[in-house]
Order: sequence, then C-alpha cells, then structure tokens
Amino acid sequence: MRMLNLGILAHVDAGKTSLTERLLHAAGVIDEVGSVDEGNTQTDSLALERQRGITIKSAVVSFAIGGTTVNLIDTPGHPDFIAEVERVLSVLDGAVLVVSAVEGVQAQTRVLMRTLRRLGLPTLIFVNKIDRRGARYDGVLREITDRLSPGAVAMGEATGLGTPGAAFTPFDGQAAFATSLVDVLAAQEDALLAAYVHDEGSLTYPRLRAELAAQTGRALAHPVFFGSAITGAGVEALMAGIEELLPAAQDDPEGPVSGTVFKVERGPAGEKVAYARMFGGTLRTRDRLSFGPGRAGKVTAISVFDGGTSVRRQEVTAGRIARLWGLADVRIGDTIGHPDRGLEPHFAPPTLETVVVPGRPADRGALHLALTQLAEQDPLIDLRQDDLRQEVSVSLYGEVQKEVIQATLATDFGLDVTFRETTTICVERPSGTGAAVEVISVAPNPFLATVGLRVEPGPIGSGVRFRLEVELGSLPYAFMRTIEETVHETLKQGLHGWEVLDCVVTLTHSGYYARQSHAHGSFDKSMSSTAGDFRNLVPLVLMTALRRAGTTVYEPLHRFRLELPPDTLGPVLPVLAGLGAIPRTRLESVVEGEIPAARVHGLERRLPGLTRGEGVLECGFDRYEPVRGPIPERPRTDHNPLDRKEYLLHVVRRV
Repeated sequence: MRMLNLGILAHVDAGKTSLTERLLHAAGVIDEVGSVDEGNTQTDSLALERQRGITIKSAVVSFAIGGTTVNLIDTPGHPDFIAEVERVLSVLDGAVLVVSAVEGVQAQTRVLMRTLRRLGLPTLIFVNKIDRRGARYDGVLREITDRLSPGAVAMGEATGLGTPGAAFTPFDGQAAFATSLVDVLAAQEDALLAAYVHDEGSLTYPRLRAELAAQTGRALAHPVFFGSAITGAGVEALMAGIEELLPAAQDDPEGPVSGTVFKVERGPAGEKVAYARMFGGTLRTRDRLSFGPGRAGKVTAISVFDGGTSVRRQEVTAGRIARLWGLADVRIGDTIGHPDRGLEPHFAPPTLETVVVPGRPADRGALHLALTQLAEQDPLIDLRQDDLRQEVSVSLYGEVQKEVIQATLATDFGLDVTFRETTTICVERPSGTGAAVEVISVAPNPFLATVGLRVEPGPIGSGVRFRLEVELGSLPYAFMRTIEETVHETLKQGLHGWEVLDCVVTLTHSGYYARQSHAHGSFDKSMSSTAGDFRNLVPLVLMTALRRAGTTVYEPLHRFRLELPPDTLGPVLPVLAGLGAIPRTRLESVVEGEIPAARVHGLERRLPGLTRGEGVLECGFDRYEPVRGPIPERPRTDHNPLDRKEYLLHVVRRV
C-alpha cells in the first residue's frame, strides 16, 4: 500500500483543522465532524487549543484514500508557532495549503508557500469557505497566481458562492481546462511545448493529466481545489487529487534504520515519547539506537498511526511515522540511526526574549524544571538561567507564545507566573583579531594550565569554529575537549552580554603538569593539572583576547512588505520612518523595505488604525545589522571573566 505523509498548512483561521476533521469523516475514521468553536476536534487536544480555537502543537492522524495510507499532520498557523511548522516540513512527502475564499492570500500564506517552493515540496492548494458570505472565485485565483505560484491550475469550478449550497464541480477533460493545462504545463516542459506547437493532437487529456501529476510532484505545478470544510463541498475532489497528484513516500525498507525526530512529548508516567518519521530500514522493539553524539537508547515500545488512532506494533518500517518509547535522552531534531535526508532549519530562530517570574519565590526550582521540560518539546524555547539574580529567561517568536507558556505552566505544572517586558535578542561579532595567553606557574595565572587563544572574525553564518595550532598530542584528550567546550560556553556572553557568533577561535599555546604524587603518597592535585584548571582559565584568556579584538553588536532586521490603500500611503510613511524602517521600494499601494525586529510589534499595533484595517503586513527575519545608536547591554549570568578580580573571587574558592 502506498504511504503518504501529508501536512496541512495555512494562515490563522483559514480552516485547516476543520478540513482535517472533514477528511477524517469522509474517510470513515470518525462518525461526526468536530468543531473548532465547540472545542471537540480530533487534533486540537490541548485545553488551550480548544479555548483559543487555534492549533499550537502539531498532531498526527491516519486514514486511507483508496490504495494510499495517509499520515496527516495538522500544523499551527499562527506565526508565533512557526517552529512547529519547521519541524513538520522535514518529514513530509506533500502538503495541502489552505486559503480562505473570503480573506484570500494572507501574509503568512505567502511565507509558507515561499518555504514550500524553496524546499520543492509537492503542494495542493485548497480554497476553503466557499459557503461564507463574501467568498470569491476569480479574485482568489488571481491572488494565488500573482502572489503564490504562477503554476497554479484551477481543478474545477465553484458555484453558489456565499450560500450554504455552494458546490465545486471538477473539470473532466473540458476543452477550456485542457487549454489552461497546456498553458501552465508547457511553460515548464519543452517537449510538451513542442508537441503543442507541432502536433496539438498528440496532447491527449490523459497525457496532460499525467504531466500535471509529474509537475506537481516536482513542485512546479500547484493544482487548486475549492470547497468548504464545514459543508464538505469539494472535499471528495481534494481527496482524489491527493491520491492522484501527490507522490508517495520514497523510502527504503530494506536499507539501514534511519529517521528524524520531529516531536517529543511526555507520557502519563512522565516518560519521553518521541515522534519519528522513518526514512529507511525496519525498527523493532528492543533495538538499540544511536541518536546523537554519545547518546543512545533501547526502544521499549512502538506505536504507529492507523485508522485515526495510535496502535502498538512490534516494528515500524520506512515511510511511516511512529511513536517511540525508551529513548530517555532523545531531543527534537535528532537523527535516528544512520544519517537521513534531514533538512536544515527553514525558519530563523526567535529574536525576542523575556524573563519568567514565578508568583511565589519558593517555586523557582519547580519553574526551572517545568521550563526545561517545555524546552524538550520546543528546542527554540532557549532557556537562559541567571544564577546571580535567580532568574530564567525564555526566547520567543511573539506575544501569543507568552500566553501559551503561561497557560501551560498553570494547567500542567500548577505554576502561576508573570513575564517582564519582552526585549530583542542581539548578537555580537568580533570586529578584528585579538590574542591572549597565560602560562602555567607564571603570575598572575593561578591555575596549573597554559592556554593561548586567538579570536578572529569568521564568515557570516558560520557560527563558532574551534581550531588548533598546537600539536594534537600536546594535551590529554580530556583537557583538549574541556578547552573546546568552555570556549563555546564562554562565547554565549560577549563583551556586551550577547552571544558571540561567526568567529574562529584558535588554540595557540597549551601546557600542563602531568599527574604527580608525593613519595609513597596518593595523587596531589595541587601539583597536577586537572580539567578544572583549564575550565577556569579559558574564560579569562578568551575574554581578554575578545576584548583586544573588539566586538560589534548586531540587532535582528526584518524585511517587510506592506500592502495598503493608496490614499493611506502619506500617513504611513512618517510612521515607518519613526520606527526606524527603511523603505527600499515604493509603489502606489505596496511598500517594501527593512525594519528592526524590536519595532515590528509597534507597526503591527498601529497599522489597522492607519489603514482602516485594510493594511496587510508580511514580515520575516532577514539578517543582523550593526546597532544604530546606544549599544544595548545584556545582564551577565556568569562570574564575569571581564572583571578578573571578581571572577577569581568566585572561581578560586571552588578549586
């Protein structure tokens, strides 16, 4: 049986969860269609999802269409939960992008479609809500062609728009449909164009239909279906299109075990449960797996999705999505077994952070434990523990994410929390090259270690790279590893407190005292170097080198595209200038440019009033740019190796 892992994506309130319910009902998995408004849908299982009527966590359900088993993943549409969408994209064979027939193509729709096209993921488009007042056919088709894909192909005609009796009639070989197919398909296929020019009679409808499936599989064509998830109109045509036009999973059940973990949750007993897409081989219970450097575990139980539920099995084969028990140290994004076709992250990391404050000081420990568990489920919720101030910060995409974290902590962990003001996450990069060295037994070095480091700028996007100029055997491996790990840890806070990126750190000098002891005595660490000596010395040397190199603080810059009524352009432009935005292109009703990430929320709040509610803002992370104006400082959470006296006061007491 063919296997297809399918994602449903859309902007907020386009109706993708309702479409999931309708597909399950049409496939015979559920007897009654759930309602988002009534909070009884299959996939929105979190209390907060039911309360707010939005999808927060991706959910997996399974059903059959003819000879194809579909694992369907319902994903969040709100931009604050884009990390959930990112993880799902890495395990899909195809997607359905939902557009509202009333609101049309939205900013988030365009962000999603750009990503789907860049990844080459086969995608069908479903225009939902044709039964709602204000539903459009021709206008939405033009928006899809102009803003989403020039390869959009209408697969039928919608009638009775805006009424409960709205219907969708698929085209079936009509001359007009065949002509439109030729126009779209021939633009991508030279052989088809030649046949159209020289021998139009050879372009039979079955050949055109087969070419449509082929180009859809290569993400060149995007068939468009219309319908209503509420009434069921057009859903049967969409299901037929899913089976005919989307390619099945191309995986190797006979190859080595390979997979990707895209979701982690906690079971009733607190155990970790990993959701994994299998790309190769057959995984069985009691198999021992590696899933990261130094991390491995034995699979104690497996379940797969079948008939709308999760069913226990003794094994799972390539192409399927499975829930795995027993992998205590597993993390989201881990590769199971052999390397697979794993994709790079598709969305930028969050650029906002806030301090989480417990309602009762006694709950600080429980709060850190709870946030750690939440970070297991979402690795982009980066925790930053400040032991000096007894505070913990989390990174965010937006304000809605705050509400979700707050509600989850209250309902799942019984913790009442508040948040401080959201701030922008900046980064630092070295401005030049700097070096420093401290030699063993030479003042003012109090540690039994020699460390010399050189810091220099690296290519943009390269992260932190550690290199050696000393001989590989000049230090025990444990000491070398300690130096490298401490370099990465120390650079999480630069001269201004921000993480240092895109640099090369070179170990230029090293030295140690071998293990020694008094005559007929035991080991004496006052005479012998330990890993602790290197761990404590590296921050002093590294920050001295970094200070000599200097750093530049960069703030995240977002690109924006603003569509607005032409008569509101005059009032909007001064507001953009006041927010630090730089328009690059300006047309009668469209402004494109760049804006600091810290000012995006201010623009979103003011836009409805400036444009009578008609302005549409599309915004996304573009790059980091040097901060203009005063340099923002981030409070340090370590013992501050920039202040040698304070640092040694804390560290030497521990030695």
